[in-house]
Amino acid sequence: MANEFHVPNIIARVTNIDYAGTEGSNHSFLGISFAVNPEVEVAQAISAAIDRGAVSDIMLFEESEMQMRSIPVDQESIMIGKTVGEPRTIIREDFLVIVVLRGQDNVIPTGETRILENDKLYLLATESAFESIFDQLGRKRIRLERVVVSGGSGMGEHVLRHLLEREHASVHVIGRFFRKIRKVATGRNITVVEKDHDVCFTLSQKYREVLVLNADISDEQFEEEEHLAKADLFIASTNNQEMNIVNAVYAKTPGTKRTVALVNNSSYVHMANRLGVDVAISPVDSMVSTIPRHIRRSNVRRVYNISGSSIDIIELLVEALSATIGKKIRDIKLPPDSLIVTITRNSENIIPHGDIVIQDNDHLITIGRKDSIPALEALFTG
Repeated sequence: MANEFHVPNIIARVTNIDYAGTEGSNHSFLGISFAVNPEVEVAQAISAAIDRGAVSDIMLFEESEMQMRSIPVDQESIMIGKTVGEPRTIIREDFLVIVVLRGQDNVIPTGETRILENDKLYLLATESAFESIFDQLGRKRIRLERVVVSGGSGMGEHVLRHLLEREHASVHVIGRFFRKIRKVATGRNITVVEKDHDVCFTLSQKYREVLVLNADISDEQFEEEEHLAKADLFIASTNNQEMNIVNAVYAKTPGTKRTVALVNNSSYVHMANRLGVDVAISPVDSMVSTIPRHIRRSNVRRVYNISGSSIDIIELLVEALSATIGKKIRDIKLPPDSLIVTITRNSENIIPHGDIVIQDNDHLITIGRKDSIPALEALFTG
């Protein structure tokens, strides 16, 4: 084991949910500092998007109130033809366009970059600002009360457990009584569609408040289409990423309002969004953004990759002995193709300019190419 060589932090990928989230000496197992379960991480990412109306994918930062969300630019968008700064004069909210995904190209925009149809924009703003932004762009948050989940094993069950989290009591004996009360209060109605009969039986026994249908949702003979017609949210969480995308796109035909698709290939995220899927989530991206939080000796708090591209969003802590402390941003030589996009200082979110002076314990959200991460980390490390 790695602990024989006195490695300070050991992170393991596990498939047993009982070990996922295990952290610290009180819960150490074979010297592992933290056990990461990709299915749990994805389920949490899906839950974060659902909690905010499932209007887009979302990245939450560790020390900042700022969030990153994406917006596809369709043919009716008010943003087409405008520079990245101009939409703020129309929408009248504080936000930054930090990445433009254009076909196979990934652009870190300047003030002169113009927005084109079929672009995918990554925006940085606060949660309240995003509420207004999406509302003005015609993607108002709706109540997601009727939910259909396609796929009930593996990832699908983890997603189901997160959906039911508010319904499930933390105690077991009296749990069902309180679970029913919470269900009435929230009004959430959940249906799972699963083609494996044994999985259906297991789910129906474990989650009695859920309607479980033994069917293949991709089958032309699928007879339960009325569930899709009435659904506020459809989640495609099977092991087949191509069918997840197809089913999520199709679900809107009968009338489903919002759709979420699980995709294993990060590069499929943008494609799924262009096809009309509201939220596409990759386990790889979720794992990459999670692991830095548990590397305690690193000043990298979080890393988020943009749809399998060469661009990463990096959350950094400025350590006490960093050579950047006391310097203006304009005087700091950042690695090529990298920018500081926000600073969180004493709970204040600052959109930086060249005269801002870096201080000890500033939390920075930066953007750069993958090969910029080591240099950015070193720059702000003591």
